[in-house]
Amino acid sequence: MRFFKKFFQLFRTRFFRRFLRLVLWTGLLGILFVFYADWRIRARSSDFIFSDCDSISHNKVGLLLGTSQKLAGGQPNLYFTYRIDAAAKLFMAGKIDYVLVSGDNGTQYYNEPLNMRDALISHGIPSERIILDYAGFRTFDSMIRAKEVFGQQSFTVISQKFHVERAVYIGKRMKYDVVGYVAQDVSKYYGLKTKIREKLARVKVHLDFLLGATPKFLGDTIHIPDIYSADTISE
Repeated sequence: MRFFKKFFQLFRTRFFRRFLRLVLWTGLLGILFVFYADWRIRARSSDFIFSDCDSISHNKVGLLLGTSQKLAGGQPNLYFTYRIDAAAKLFMAGKIDYVLVSGDNGTQYYNEPLNMRDALISHGIPSERIILDYAGFRTFDSMIRAKEVFGQQSFTVISQKFHVERAVYIGKRMKYDVVGYVAQDVSKYYGLKTKIREKLARVKVHLDFLLGATPKFLGDTIHIPDIYSADTISE
């Protein structure tokens, strides 16, 4: 009873009421910023995202954003499967000449780029047309490394729509000439946790630009050669 009596006395103080208002206003502003970050990214990227392979323009490089091949329980990760399908479709349609696979290789036991490369090869993409970026620890890093390490100012981002929107937004903020190609999405129930994390990731993007964040690693430039068809050479 003594504790509740002291708490009630504290609640009646001016300091506590001011503190409570501060907490409430901070929480409200935080919620509003989450909605703003989500709206801004969707609005600024919508004109540069395609789901129809025939409608998208050609780029030398398609940036395939990494994800794990399997879920924690060992089941196949549909995000992985559908991204591989989308990249293969673009390549076979002649919309990209190379696939730059950018993902996490934080330990010797976890290698997103290598797993995605093997899957792409099984879909008929030649190994020499697959470039691996082992330091794509997050989307922000993958986008900047595509330009600063692999020399690509113009490229196509490949992932699910929510992911492509954020990646394209980052690219446009960096003045890159990027477009996005949307891979098949998963069911709402299957991807619920991912969608929730995405809301926070969009807030993080704005904070990254505000605070001047940089990739964890850059490194030496890696040249990706141009591809010339027989028709081009004969001309």
